[in-house]
Amino acid sequence: MGTLFEKYGGFSTISRIVSAFYDQVLDAPDLARYFAGTDMRRLVDHQTKFIAAIMGGPASYSNEQLERVHARMNISEADYLAVVAVLRETLEDFDIEESDIATICNDVMARMRFIVTK
Repeated sequence: MGTLFEKYGGFSTISRIVSAFYDQVLDAPDLARYFAGTDMRRLVDHQTKFIAAIMGGPASYSNEQLERVHARMNISEADYLAVVAVLRETLEDFDIEESDIATICNDVMARMRFIVTK
């Protein structure tokens, strides 16, 4: 069997997942504040590549890049965990298998120390 990226249809599916994910994040006032003034089209593109990389796709992001990009955002652990919960819900909405959701979310959780600053 191939990668999760291939299993779930590549960039087209991941892009839909990421768009739905941000719709939910932006509906949550505590989370939406992090994205004020953000070019959401660009962010969705970057996040699609990030999730694709986690799923074994062709893109890649280093932990140093993640740390640099998020350093001045003052993201709290509680808000990070809330975002991961939204990601989990979104993946469930797209009928991603539970074991694959766990793989994706575990990878995202493993990167928390590079993103959370307070």
